[in-house]
Amino acid sequence: MSLSEFLQVFFFAALPIAELRGAIPYGLWVLQLPWPLVLGVSIAGNILPIPFLLLLLGPISRLASRVKLFDRILKWIFERSRRRGKNVDRYEFWALAIFVGIPLPGTGAWTGSIVAFLLGMNFWRAFFAIALGVLIAAAIVTPVAVLFHYAFFVHLPLVPTNTLAPP
Repeated sequence: MSLSEFLQVFFFAALPIAELRGAIPYGLWVLQLPWPLVLGVSIAGNILPIPFLLLLLGPISRLASRVKLFDRILKWIFERSRRRGKNVDRYEFWALAIFVGIPLPGTGAWTGSIVAFLLGMNFWRAFFAIALGVLIAAAIVTPVAVLFHYAFFVHLPLVPTNTLAPP
């Protein structure tokens, strides 16, 4: 794995929307890299933005609330999410981990960080729940991507070639 390929997979995994769900297939199918390396780099790249998001969402929302329109929107969002969040207080860690771990669009680490912020979760509790969710997503996406890779990109003979030769 060259530095260029490493950085491509790492930053692909750090991007919102694609995250690890896009970085693993990209590293396997496009760059043709070994799955253990792609897995490790993708997990690291997907976890990297979490602390920054958790730490910066508060100041960004306070700054945005200085504008009257944004203030009204943010107050509505916070009141609604915290009111509904009381229903999941008991299971918030596991709920967040499962939410992030489900490999569907819009359920990754970036969205999980926003959900944790809206629910007012503790930094470390939110960080570990999201990181666990990233590991769950990696455990789901990697075998699917590897099996898909071998099913459609690697042409293995169904019968060994040496058995087809006459004796």
